[in-house]
Amino acid sequence: MVSAPHEAMHRIFQEYPELFSRVAEMLGIDFTPPTSATVLPTDLTETQPVERRVDTLLRLETPDDEPLLLAIESQREKDPDKPASWAYYASFLLAKYRLQPMLLIVCQDRATAEWAARPVSFGPRQWPLLTLRPLVVGPHNMPVFTKPAEVRKSLPLATLSAITHAKNPDIGAILKAMTTVLHDETDAVRNPIIEFISQGLGKLPAAAQWRTLVAVDLSFYKSPLFEEVRDEARNQGLTEGRTQGRTQGLTEGRTQGEAQRAAEDVLTVLAERGIDVPEDARERVIGCGDPETLSRWLRRAVTAASAAAIFEAE
Repeated sequence: MVSAPHEAMHRIFQEYPELFSRVAEMLGIDFTPPTSATVLPTDLTETQPVERRVDTLLRLETPDDEPLLLAIESQREKDPDKPASWAYYASFLLAKYRLQPMLLIVCQDRATAEWAARPVSFGPRQWPLLTLRPLVVGPHNMPVFTKPAEVRKSLPLATLSAITHAKNPDIGAILKAMTTVLHDETDAVRNPIIEFISQGLGKLPAAAQWRTLVAVDLSFYKSPLFEEVRDEARNQGLTEGRTQGRTQGLTEGRTQGEAQRAAEDVLTVLAERGIDVPEDARERVIGCGDPETLSRWLRRAVTAASAAAIFEAE
């Protein structure tokens, strides 16, 4: 219940706005006396619903410390409005859950990461009321894993590293280390990591490298990503003549399905790399029934300058 002392302690500043400067001076802070003051409505209720969503929110429990709330935001570019939103998230979470909040910002761009990492103060320069200090990870501070032994130590960390280093000149070596390790993992481990990296690379040039590596190094594995690549190949007509290939003995020495799949792998990799495949080359791949030959052509398809180059020395 509101009491008279409660009212007096704040209403006096409505009557004498300059009093704030005197009080601040007593506290050792220099505020210039105001030239005017306007009493604003005190109801801070939002009359219209305002949708505010943090990207990810986790409640973290530990054996020793109190639980904490971890809000995670993905930030792809500088946005001068974001710090205010982040401060709102932190204040809201503290008020709602009564748990200490933390904010983690994840970036793919070094300049954006360094911008997001700067402490932002809210309030007058003489006495900031709030200071926002998020944790930030990005290409400026994430380790680079280019060796399978490093990746094996922590696949989740290596996955996040690959995503944050999507623009790194060594991204090819980073992704190759990932597929080398994933080759020996179970489907349950491979599937989410393949898809996370695919999503994280988006439309960056590294995305094509990743799809090619998945097609070559993990071709035996039916991930959603690889099935998507196969669908694109079908839509582009790269698998025309498959029926004819079946009748021509694609399964000689192996099952029909294995031979067909190996032939599709070769054509898919060439398509992903933007290599034109003439009709005669397509027919030669589809008509090959030797798994070892198809495997050799697949390895060459990763670096070949033309479709004809995969047949060299045959």
